[in-house]
Amino acid sequence: MYLGIDLGTSSVKSVLMDDDQQVLASTSSALQISRPHSGWSEQDPESWWQATCDTLDQLKDSHPQALSQVKGIGLSGQMHGATLLDKNDKVLRPAILWNDSRSEAQCRRLEANCPDSRELSGNIAMPGFTAPKLLWVQEQEPEIFGQVAKVLLPKDYLRLRLTGEYVSDISDASGTLWLNVAKRDWSDELLGATGLTRKEMPSLVEGSDVSGELRNELQQKWGIQQNVVVAGGAGDNAAAACGMGTVSAAKAFISLGTSGVLFVCNDTFSPNTQSAVHAFGHAVPNTWHQMGVILSATDSLQWLSGISGKSAAQLTDDLGDVPIPISEGTFLPYLGGERTPHNDASARGAFAGLNHSHDLKSLSRMVLEGVAFAFKDNQAALRQAGTDFDAAFAVGGGAQSDHWLKIIATVIDRPLLLPKGSELGAAFGAARLGLCAANGVDPEQICHTPEIERVIEPISALQAQYQQNYERYQALYPALKEAI
Repeated sequence: MYLGIDLGTSSVKSVLMDDDQQVLASTSSALQISRPHSGWSEQDPESWWQATCDTLDQLKDSHPQALSQVKGIGLSGQMHGATLLDKNDKVLRPAILWNDSRSEAQCRRLEANCPDSRELSGNIAMPGFTAPKLLWVQEQEPEIFGQVAKVLLPKDYLRLRLTGEYVSDISDASGTLWLNVAKRDWSDELLGATGLTRKEMPSLVEGSDVSGELRNELQQKWGIQQNVVVAGGAGDNAAAACGMGTVSAAKAFISLGTSGVLFVCNDTFSPNTQSAVHAFGHAVPNTWHQMGVILSATDSLQWLSGISGKSAAQLTDDLGDVPIPISEGTFLPYLGGERTPHNDASARGAFAGLNHSHDLKSLSRMVLEGVAFAFKDNQAALRQAGTDFDAAFAVGGGAQSDHWLKIIATVIDRPLLLPKGSELGAAFGAARLGLCAANGVDPEQICHTPEIERVIEPISALQAQYQQNYERYQALYPALKEAI
């Protein structure tokens, strides 16, 4: 038996998986976000631990015999969060999360301190990353910065509580802006640019390697009968990729969630910082991946849902089966800024080209098209880095809408594959990594692709119209940049 624990932003989810990779049970426990100031986003690390214990307590109650046979645990987690510990492992302040934007000025300071930062890290310094957050603490909370003995990512704080070890994996560490991603090792230059050294960093392992063993008292608490290894694990998107078998070059998935992600696997380190592509190490050895990121994907539809009083599902259902391109009207989905390709935290959304004939259905179509065009922007940015793909898995809440998937498939001119069991996501991928660590198995033998439930093909008859709409979409951002 194997456990996968996924520390998300809104909840912790744990899955119990058997040797045949069948999920026997899944439990979750909710988390809350604190926003003490505009642009801030924080959580108490103790709440992560309590939520994790809650999910495992639930598994002990419902599946005590299966849980007692666990021999491997994999961890997945929200990336980039800064968890600051003193020399006694005491948490010094609430963790600053991935969606916290307070450190925009520190990003410029970091790149000035280390002119080679983009070449070393493969990424532009952005407020979401961990390193600028530490510069903010150094500047605004110097008494706390002076006590920092270790900086851990969220899932790695759980690892510390589970094993007593300070360890991170390559995929999650890639999102700190302290990693030399090509060498898969900490960069002394990047650490020095934020006043830190390797001493404050955890050690590094591959995601499928052993990082430690479950503490004896926790083994007893949950009734586990043998020693349990804890795998290196992965950042959330890399873990989801392991769950879908996206672990070899040119395999891809689209995540249509609150934010949108286009994730493509690479066998080499292939950065494209000019277009704000994220280039990270993968959770499996000798593999990297690129991501294009849309900050408001289903979030854009939820925004329209809140205004209209109709649920997101109603908005898409009202459009029928066939996605009909709009002859006029464009939506920019930049409600909270944008990552790829603009890297513009100040970008804002817009409807343009409205006329008297436009109704709620028209606005819904514009929103779905705008997000699809943002994915096409991501696709173009990855192509500039030499990366392409033949088809992509589609996961996330938005993937429940065939109408939306038909638009995206047509716009990017690639089939979208709907896997069975995709709702388990990152926790399932983490459990697979736990299996690899416990048995010393090559992850490529374990992380196979799931059974495909359905394929959404591009609609060739609509592609010319969508291309015209996309060109209008591309012209809108630069035209409005100075006005909004």
